[in-house]
Amino acid sequence: MRQRRVTFFLVALGLLTLVALALTNLAWPWRIAALVFATIAYATLAWWVRCSLHTQESLLDALADGISSLHDADYSVSIAEPRDAKWQRLVSAYNALGGKLRSQRQDLYQRELLLDTVIQASPLALLLTNATGTILYANLAARQLLSAGRKLEGLALSPLLEPMPASLREALEDNRDRLFTATLHDDAEVFHVSHRQFLLNGQPHRLRLLKQLTREVNAQEVAIWKRVIRVIAHEINNSVAPIASLAQSGQRLALQPDTAQLMRVFGAIEERMSHLAQFVDGYSRFAKLPKPRPAHVDWRRFLDSLQAVAPFSLDGIVPGEMGWFDESQLEQVMINLLKNATEAGSPPSSTIVSVRPARGGWTVEVRDRGSGMSPDVLTNALLPFYSTKPAGSGLGLTLCREIVEAHGGTLEAGNRTDGEEGAVVRFWLPSSPVTPDYGLRSSIVEPASTQTP
Repeated sequence: MRQRRVTFFLVALGLLTLVALALTNLAWPWRIAALVFATIAYATLAWWVRCSLHTQESLLDALADGISSLHDADYSVSIAEPRDAKWQRLVSAYNALGGKLRSQRQDLYQRELLLDTVIQASPLALLLTNATGTILYANLAARQLLSAGRKLEGLALSPLLEPMPASLREALEDNRDRLFTATLHDDAEVFHVSHRQFLLNGQPHRLRLLKQLTREVNAQEVAIWKRVIRVIAHEINNSVAPIASLAQSGQRLALQPDTAQLMRVFGAIEERMSHLAQFVDGYSRFAKLPKPRPAHVDWRRFLDSLQAVAPFSLDGIVPGEMGWFDESQLEQVMINLLKNATEAGSPPSSTIVSVRPARGGWTVEVRDRGSGMSPDVLTNALLPFYSTKPAGSGLGLTLCREIVEAHGGTLEAGNRTDGEEGAVVRFWLPSSPVTPDYGLRSSIVEPASTQTP
């Protein structure tokens, strides 16, 4: 605007100067002609200058609007190229930049569309929440699991989990990766949940992934059953073959009596038969686990009697209220867990037991200072007959889980998270004869130690 005013001032000044010269040096008729000519010339010049300035101002306004559009991520604005070669380079550079940004955004959109298609088709339930627990993204599997397929974006996660079974709610609210079993629509399912936290635009976010592992676990169970058959056949052969050989030796010795030698033969046969009987008895007890007969039990008396069998240290105050469980079966659970802790290298004084009220029942926790669990144990702990000990049957933790779940409770295990090395096993029991129906039963999520009975 200022440049326009200066230009018109110069044009007007030049026009007045020419008029003055024409009036001074020329005769009267020529003065009139010169005045008319000067007026027409400078009017044309003023019009041309004004049009030129108007074109430049329009171009500058278009560039300013285009840059504002780029700032707002609108790359659709293009500018017609001017005739002036000096402005053509600037306009061409702007149009080229806008075209490149449009192309990049289209590529990015196609990639996002492809990624979203893959995520939506994935069987993994995916939930992305921000620092306040609001759901920012949920795929189809997550929507089907939590809201019967309805949209979840923009909703708070906590209210959605309130009507869900307790085990599912705890698995999604906790920040630990875990395995657990679930009964959904009368079918037993196995799941693995993982949690990942990260910063996005400087704000904390959490990603939850819930994977169904039923098929994989079923395939592993088939493999485990085959392994069990091989183990049983191996144990029977290891006992039957020596017994057959010893029986033949006994027959030969009977022809030529040698009392001392016969006693050694009979002793070896008795030892092998005893070993075989113990082996079969272990599997028999697991297969014939009786239904628990819960009754009111004083926690102090129960823990005192347990300490006399398997020493440990007590953490916290023993509840004065009565528990509700089958005392002999729960004693078997505790002895198995305390034995696991000892075999994992934890001294009795470093093995801690605590009993606390929780969720209308009781949470019993066993913490040790052993070697903790390995990834291989975490992978196979849910499966029966898995053991890391040469003479182990692989039924100890499975038996513990069956007893706890038969009481209407849940059991989980893993490594300690209080900075100490070792494992922790935690199980929950209801405190009344009425067993709550959670619809989803938690199973062993992680092994108690690197050695499983």
